[in-house]
Amino acid sequence: MITTLLQAAPGGSGLMSFLPMVLIIVVFYFFMIRPQMKKQKEHKKYIEELGVNSKVVTTAGIHGRIVEVSETTFLVDVGSGVKIRFDKSAVSLEASKAANGEVTKK
Repeated sequence: MITTLLQAAPGGSGLMSFLPMVLIIVVFYFFMIRPQMKKQKEHKKYIEELGVNSKVVTTAGIHGRIVEVSETTFLVDVGSGVKIRFDKSAVSLEASKAANGEVTKK
């Protein structure tokens, strides 16, 4: 009896059965993936623009001023002549802009 009910059910088109999945993927892309890619691109541009005497805040929360720039690292003076070498990816975009008084868009 169950099989006759299933056979009698109208068979929707293939497109209509995949439409909800396609809509979920599109929404996921525009609300999750695209903003993250934009944020990564902005962070990379900010890191490339940093130079000597720029104030930075690392992801660990260490505040300092860049003394030397190499290809993949910064040498940061954190005060009292203490200098620490950080990887460029360790600089926090939002925290550095906030420390420098720059406005960040959300």
